[in-house]
Amino acid sequence: MNTWRKWCGRGVMAAIAICVVGVVALSPLAWADPPSSYSPVVIKEDFKVTMERMAAAKSAIMRKQMDLLAERYDLSDKPVGGVTMSRGKAVQEGVRVKLPEGMTWERLAAMPPEEIREKGLYPKGFLPLPHPNHAEGGMVFPRHHIDEINKQEGRDLTRFDMDYDLPTHFLPEYPPAIYLTTRPDLGDVSQGKVVTIMNYYELFNGILNPKQLEGLRLLVTPFPQQQFNQTEDRRSAEPHRGVTCFDCHVNGHTNSATHLVGDIRPQEFRHGLDTPPLRGVSIQRLFGSQRALKTIEDFTEFEQRAAYFDGDPVIATKKGVNVLDRGSQVHFMAEMQALFDFPPAPKLDVFGKLDPAKASESEMRGQEVFFGKSRCAECHPSPYYTDNLMHNMRTERFFKPQRVNGRMAANDGPIKTFPLRGLKDSPPYLHDRRLLTIEDTVEFFNLITGVKLSEQEKKDLVAFLRCL
Repeated sequence: MNTWRKWCGRGVMAAIAICVVGVVALSPLAWADPPSSYSPVVIKEDFKVTMERMAAAKSAIMRKQMDLLAERYDLSDKPVGGVTMSRGKAVQEGVRVKLPEGMTWERLAAMPPEEIREKGLYPKGFLPLPHPNHAEGGMVFPRHHIDEINKQEGRDLTRFDMDYDLPTHFLPEYPPAIYLTTRPDLGDVSQGKVVTIMNYYELFNGILNPKQLEGLRLLVTPFPQQQFNQTEDRRSAEPHRGVTCFDCHVNGHTNSATHLVGDIRPQEFRHGLDTPPLRGVSIQRLFGSQRALKTIEDFTEFEQRAAYFDGDPVIATKKGVNVLDRGSQVHFMAEMQALFDFPPAPKLDVFGKLDPAKASESEMRGQEVFFGKSRCAECHPSPYYTDNLMHNMRTERFFKPQRVNGRMAANDGPIKTFPLRGLKDSPPYLHDRRLLTIEDTVEFFNLITGVKLSEQEKKDLVAFLRCL
């Protein structure tokens, strides 16, 4: 028996040895990390090495993104005469998406989706817009916002690995106006300033109640985020206090800071993100990039716990996630956000329709197109011009799946119906910034929905949308 056990033991050891040798002999690919939904928690590269490597690659990354923008769009500065945002910034005009050579918008709109797809005629500017560095992702802020926050707080939002990409003239005015539902008599209460932790009290003490004032303080308080935190896993040169809600939703509006949605994997399928305004948030009912959140309280609580960290609660714990108290802090912040109103629309009546005594003939015709032939009102009913639902436009009918600067353009999926009130104040458009002007947006939906508007109908529709 002992002899038998000895030989069995030797056999087991030999088998183990064979297995070990076999594993060692495997191709290095066998040791590669499998695809994962999680970010790496333990960073094994020295931070200085990471920063030097990424900073060295920055210029090539940005050149590639800027080349893509130039290929897709006319990026020149062409303001509309006599049309401005609330505080006077010029609104850009014209279709900026470039057509395939020899094609016209009329011919394209007359073609069936299958033909456009097979012939590769779908305008590149209608494809999903990649993040400035899609493989890396994360929050990226326009330079004018970075400079203002650095000036006021000494908090530097510069990333060493990438910069913001879209030209400033296609972005919302800065700083944006602030209108309050509780004090419409005051008009714009921003005093032409960017609201931060340094000035919120002097600007709003006496206008807000104590609960709302505390909510505003929290909205302008920096908290750790995926790229801006105090660990070695960051994209700022120095350890960082983090970002604020108002770093994207500046003055309760937006500066069009971009990010990637946190709820899609793998990375190449994640959608780019345009920061939506908080104006009129009180009438909205769907929040978060996949609209899984149903109240502004839900959005406030989970934004910092999820979206700030790319939807990864494991990495959030490491980097210092700020856990808000639902019964007090979340409530205060949500109540403050619900006060941000749409900008005035002097040509609209109480039902959200044009007053014939104030509107031009073109604007009145555009309203008729909006509620009629274009079918816009089926998703964007007055007075706020949203149905608070999601709709899948099935854009994949028009193009073959393709990789663009690290972004896999395959489909858009369901898209939230955003309110159109204040539309001219909040470019660029669609959920990922791909449409630079209202004219681009009209051409996009004219093609996608197949309503076949005439050139005059498009112009009139644009004129109406600028009234909202």
